[in-house]
Amino acid sequence: MANPSVTWLTQETYDRLKAELDELAVNGREEIAKRIEEAREDGDLKENAGYHAAKDEQGKIEARINQLETMLKNSEVREAPEASGIVETGTVVTAKIGGKEQKFLLGSREMADQTQLRVYSGESPLGASILGLAVGGSTSYEAPNGNSIEVEIVEVETFHP
Repeated sequence: MANPSVTWLTQETYDRLKAELDELAVNGREEIAKRIEEAREDGDLKENAGYHAAKDEQGKIEARINQLETMLKNSEVREAPEASGIVETGTVVTAKIGGKEQKFLLGSREMADQTQLRVYSGESPLGASILGLAVGGSTSYEAPNGNSIEVEIVEVETFHP
């Protein structure tokens, strides 16, 4: 079973995120630095909305760069595991959740562009509770609202992007 603290990514998703990181780290930083400098030249920084907006944007860019760097550093690039009847990161799971059958991908939310299925992280309350369960296995997890929700694994399939 895969390590839940590692972000599983397909090569396609990894490449897309790496390209975004490279773009932000070079062009994004250069562009925002120019905007900050131009706004700084407009005078008093206390009442300079353009300057403050550019500084806010700079903070968002730096936060996204840090997020991408961490994700890529802690990622495992591999094909989806062959379904073995055990829930693991990278599998498509059909489960009865609170009595209602749902089908979803257990993986990184960054994978959402490769599937029409809902994507749950292995670190989410649902994902963490079902990792390692076999078909027919059941458990419960605490939802964010504090309710306990019953889950039964119906099927585990290989993910095909």
